Amino acid sequence: MATVWIPPLLRDLTAGVAQTTVTGEKVRDLIAALDARYPGLADRLIEDGELRRGIVVVIDGVATRQGLRARVRPDSEIHFVPAVGGG
Repeated sequence: MATVWIPPLLRDLTAGVAQTTVTGEKVRDLIAALDARYPGLADRLIEDGELRRGIVVVIDGVATRQGLRARVRPDSEIHFVPAVGGG
């Protein structure tokens, strides 16, 4: 099962749980599994069928632009992090 780190701003939905394991082949599947366990989580991560603006998914230490379509391995480590901009 993939290990998913829950961002601090979403831990109000998980009763403080910082990480958990879920199964799925794609990020979309992981979020669906998380939402089944912690209702409301998907609404905070997804908007109009895509990851919300300002959220980046990091799989095994690499930020991906594939969003919900990104594939994950059973031993992957997933982080949802706020996008960082600057200039």
